[in-house]
Amino acid sequence: MTANTVTGREHWTTKHTRDGEVKLFLWQKVVGSPHGKPGVLFVHGSSMASTPTFDLTVPGRPHSSVMDWFAERGFDCWCVDMEGYGRSGKQRDITCDIANGADDLAAATDYIARAGGPTRFLTYGISSGALRAALFAQRHPERVARLALDAFVWTGAGAPTLEQRRKKLPEFMATNRRPIDRAFVRSIFARDHPDCADATTVEAFADAILALDDSMPNGTYIDMCSRLPVVDPEKITVPTLVMRGQFDGIASMDDLIEFFVRLPSPDKQFSVMNGISHASFQQKNYLMVYQILHAYFTQPAPVYTDSGH
Repeated sequence: MTANTVTGREHWTTKHTRDGEVKLFLWQKVVGSPHGKPGVLFVHGSSMASTPTFDLTVPGRPHSSVMDWFAERGFDCWCVDMEGYGRSGKQRDITCDIANGADDLAAATDYIARAGGPTRFLTYGISSGALRAALFAQRHPERVARLALDAFVWTGAGAPTLEQRRKKLPEFMATNRRPIDRAFVRSIFARDHPDCADATTVEAFADAILALDDSMPNGTYIDMCSRLPVVDPEKITVPTLVMRGQFDGIASMDDLIEFFVRLPSPDKQFSVMNGISHASFQQKNYLMVYQILHAYFTQPAPVYTDSGH
């Protein structure tokens, strides 16, 4: 092991609910001691657990793990499996909606703080994970230093993916979970613009997802099809980056721009990602996505701000 070796460590915490305790799995990656390093919290989406999304290994594809990439640049990286996903508890008879995911993030950050880790995070969420992260930032702005929302949706107006998904809303509402398989994972990359991801990466992603789960909770799908908006941009006071893939069908550009305009912090950015569809870190242009995120997370504090306006 060298001084620049990234090491991973699993953690477990308990979320207290009215139905009893729920175990949550957390994964940490860092180079050397995490003490004093800025913390990054990665928040996964509707149809996969955290480690397949953020700590993927693909032969011949360098830096497929975004956690490793950020750890090598001096960050203390964390992700958590939401309740109902991956290694976290699945015993409750619930749909695991977006609000429940925000509860999971509160429990996870409570644990990290108690363990002597960061108390404020550079927080990245993708798809429904972006909604979870946004609601978490709305509830706990003191825990979010900067917020990055990738493949985010606000009201759902003009979203082709959600328009198609709503046709299955009765099925989603009839059960708490839906089965997934390799064909489903492939469909994530085929629906918007198939050329954005290579087959080897998609198959590796599917392998990692299916090693942990053969079904997924329906709560985020139900929320995104029938209950939007679930966050209020005017109550998200932290610095925010909105990241929109060129071909992503989960939200219209107009919907995202209206959300962006309503964010109160003057420290905000909107980035359109060239050649990206929905699952940014598994796309051919993934290193571009890392750079966009890294630039926002390392942006120097302004020398001058007009605090009176």
